[in-house]
Amino acid sequence: MSNTKALPLLESDGQDGRGAAPCCPPLTERPMNAEEAETAARMFKALGDPVRLRLFSAIASHEGGEACVCDISDVGVSQPTVSHHLKKLKEAGLLTSERRGTWVYYRVEPSVLAAMGRLLAASPAV
Repeated sequence: MSNTKALPLLESDGQDGRGAAPCCPPLTERPMNAEEAETAARMFKALGDPVRLRLFSAIASHEGGEACVCDISDVGVSQPTVSHHLKKLKEAGLLTSERRGTWVYYRVEPSVLAAMGRLLAASPAV
């Protein structure tokens, strides 16, 4: 049983039309509190491994926004290691998956990409 949490997303007020708001404020907006920093650190820790980052990128950029594990396994490590890394990305809340027959399909939710982008977004120049 895992003790990790998924990256929480909050509903947007709809003013910008982007859907979900990030779990944390943009880094340039204000200092993070301890809970926000913990949440963001889980996400960055999961992406801090080159194989995980390649898998995440392969899924995010795959046609249709999802990828079968059979299409993304060629990252220079064994299949069990690929499965381990995909599990870590799921535990961090960065991926969702669905089993279809014998294959598992992974996807990056658009709200996760939006949250990551907002967290790292710089404030507009004044």
